[in-house]
Amino acid sequence: MLTLQKQKQFAELAVVIGVNMQKGQEVIIDSDVACQDFARLIAEQAYAHGAKLVTMLWSDEKISRLSYDYASTETLCDVPQYIIQRNKYFIEHNCCLIKIAAGNPNIFKGVAQDKLGKVSAARSTALKEFHDATMSNLLRWCIVSVPTASWAKTVFPTLSEQKAIDKLWDAIGKTMRLDSDNPTAAWQQHLTTLSARAQRLNELNFDKLHLYASNGTDITVGLARNHTWLAAQEEGADGVSFTANMPTEEVFTAPHCKDINGTVHNALPLVYNGTVIDGFYLTFKDGKVVDFEAKEGYETLKKLLDTDEGSRSLGEIALLGKNSPIAQSGILFYNTLFDENASCHLALGASYPTTFKDGNSLTQQQRNELGGNYSIKHVDFMVGTKDLNIDGIDANGNKTPVFRQGEWVL
Repeated sequence: MLTLQKQKQFAELAVVIGVNMQKGQEVIIDSDVACQDFARLIAEQAYAHGAKLVTMLWSDEKISRLSYDYASTETLCDVPQYIIQRNKYFIEHNCCLIKIAAGNPNIFKGVAQDKLGKVSAARSTALKEFHDATMSNLLRWCIVSVPTASWAKTVFPTLSEQKAIDKLWDAIGKTMRLDSDNPTAAWQQHLTTLSARAQRLNELNFDKLHLYASNGTDITVGLARNHTWLAAQEEGADGVSFTANMPTEEVFTAPHCKDINGTVHNALPLVYNGTVIDGFYLTFKDGKVVDFEAKEGYETLKKLLDTDEGSRSLGEIALLGKNSPIAQSGILFYNTLFDENASCHLALGASYPTTFKDGNSLTQQQRNELGGNYSIKHVDFMVGTKDLNIDGIDANGNKTPVFRQGEWVL
């Protein structure tokens, strides 16, 4: 169990390193009621660092489950105008957004997949402006996670509830570098290291990446023209740096949505819409998924792929070695924030405008012409096995080893 002092350091990291809140800014904290104690610590740290106002967006996943059980699909698809206007306010007032993502991975197990898919698509469409603002870094945002009873028991099912919570706290503390004497300094050094790796990939300027492993993954991912590799620390539209995911170990860029060919198998389960998807593969031809299968969560995967035209292509490729702290923990977190940082991953759906040179100055059509993908979805799934190999291929067809046996060789 993390001490209260360590939890306060964690909350401070979300404010100072995560959204990098500036004095006088408004802060929005989006949290389930199960995480209320930690949400209050973040609010306290935000005010201590000069926040103008902290606003809480409370949710309750158990109430959300009841809504899916009893409310009609039509009702749940109708996003109230006040939510749309509220999100516009966040954009117009340059608010910082901190999300605490710590849900029960199986909260919507048993809910009709058709209902989940329709509601998810409807809400994504209604909140498109807000989605685009976060993808374009118009808002500085950060996602963190803390243990809840349901999540902890999913990760450590053989332990008592309290022991499971304590063990998950300890694991999260290590991934957040809270075991160091100065977590803020440790994070600053980590971000510098990741930025140097992204810079090296930009210098090499590969045209494609070829991924292959013993589980059957054999896929060539073309990279978008004028793509740029980014690391954990990005720059907001206001010129202030921020770190969207904490923890994070990746460097990432935009694939070319019409130049992806081959088959990729998942390395870890994907939790999507409160449902676990596992034992799946996707086969791409000319950038589109033309075949897929899943041993668990097939219908959920199908609904995701059928969301819109862009949800059958890729919007991100992210690289990280098997010796990252999260991977070394050996823990399957059933939480994408953590599991994606234990494994190289791809994302179905939209590419980030910032993964193109001067991407935010381009229109969506211009990014599409460069190979950028657009969708109302962006869903990461993990593909990095311990024996994953990656070759970088330049415009002349020359190959350079990037990964061997799951780790960087550059």
